[in-house]
Amino acid sequence: MEYNQLQDAGLNETEAKIYLAALELGQTSVSRIARKSGIKRTTIYLSLENLMQRGIMSAIKVSGRTEYYAEDPRNLERIMEERKQRISQLVPELLAFTNLIDKKPEVRYFDGEEGIKEAIKDNLRYPGQEICMMYSEAYSNDFDEKFFSDYCVPERIKNKIPVRAILPENEEMREMAKTNEKSLRQTRFIPQNLFNIQIEIAIYGNNTVSIISFKEKFALIIVSPIIYSSLKSIFETMWETSAKE
Repeated sequence: MEYNQLQDAGLNETEAKIYLAALELGQTSVSRIARKSGIKRTTIYLSLENLMQRGIMSAIKVSGRTEYYAEDPRNLERIMEERKQRISQLVPELLAFTNLIDKKPEVRYFDGEEGIKEAIKDNLRYPGQEICMMYSEAYSNDFDEKFFSDYCVPERIKNKIPVRAILPENEEMREMAKTNEKSLRQTRFIPQNLFNIQIEIAIYGNNTVSIISFKEKFALIIVSPIIYSSLKSIFETMWETSAKE
């Protein structure tokens, strides 16, 4: 694959070399990426920050040191929507570079507002599958509410993804629930003094949980059947015992 093909998809030459090197190496260190790509380590650190903010690369702590890995190339389709057709042509070639995609760490970390958006988009990857959620007005107070109204909800409806949501009972959440029918959403309420939640928890995809702190500007995606089933059980218990809209 030529570097300029990835440049067409929105990466500069340095970012493209780093991404392809990491894709071939799997979970790895900056020094190995430097040797593989031929780029100085100081330059790689700067580019890695940009790549991670865009959800193309991720990092994980291993025995006290930081290692990096290339995200699934299919993420490029979501990140570069305005160039979707061109990127779609690149995806099969990118996938051919590695058979390690399914062996990446089971916990992914996303930083900043753009990282949070990528984490949210992950639960839109399962057309027709229900999402179970617990959240509060923090999504509108500490984040870009238009991202939900202008992108997430329309995309979710298009993909026929229903939502069941447990919410703290307050005026703002009651007002939001008035749009349930057109938003393909069901809601249940718990008194705010018992459910003082300031994060968003989404349970989806048969084995995945996302946890988002809008105020602290970070998100986690955890792929674990045990954590998924445990939180799903807690959700169902709360759903059965909470007040209907």
